[in-house]
Amino acid sequence: MPKAPLLNLEGETIGEIELPESVFGVEVNEALIHEAVIAQLARQRQGTASTKTRGEVSGGGRKPWRQKGTGRARQGSIRAPHWVGGGVVFGPKPREYGYSLNKKARRQALRSALSGKARDGEILVVDDLRLAEPKTAAMARILKNLKVSTALIVLDGADAEARRNVMLASRNIPGVSTLRAEDLNPYAVTAHRHLILSKAAVERVEEVWG
Repeated sequence: MPKAPLLNLEGETIGEIELPESVFGVEVNEALIHEAVIAQLARQRQGTASTKTRGEVSGGGRKPWRQKGTGRARQGSIRAPHWVGGGVVFGPKPREYGYSLNKKARRQALRSALSGKARDGEILVVDDLRLAEPKTAAMARILKNLKVSTALIVLDGADAEARRNVMLASRNIPGVSTLRAEDLNPYAVTAHRHLILSKAAVERVEEVWG
């Protein structure tokens, strides 16, 4: 069973905690993680790029010169693609880039990403992660004690006020993000060097994704 150090908010190791095998101990499938990340990023693309075809560009209703007798090549419209200011051939049009994996694959990709973090020793579990006030300085001090710079803080849903304080205190720190255990995804996990969870968050992750 995978294990992680159990720390207090001063960064001191006070023990060791066993991580749930069903979430943090599965075989790491890097190809599946990659596919899940690409699918998530594709869904975030706006797909609003658009160019005008020759039928949409204004002007060009009159034939620029007569068909024969000028010595020049025949032309039908000054808005043909080879004219400056003409329409675009095969240009981008608004489209939907997103696609989705099936539910089983998405869940397995997340388990695989979490297991990779556990394997590499990049999961830190604190005995209790609560802040009395939403102070950025307090959160920065905690991260300094834990010796991490880029981290994803995973929150449990037990105490709404404490969770809100942690979120507010973390949002101005570069490289630090917060997510509820229910909202975990492979992209967020792999985009950060470390994962920081409370003991309650570990239990919540097992409950939701195990």
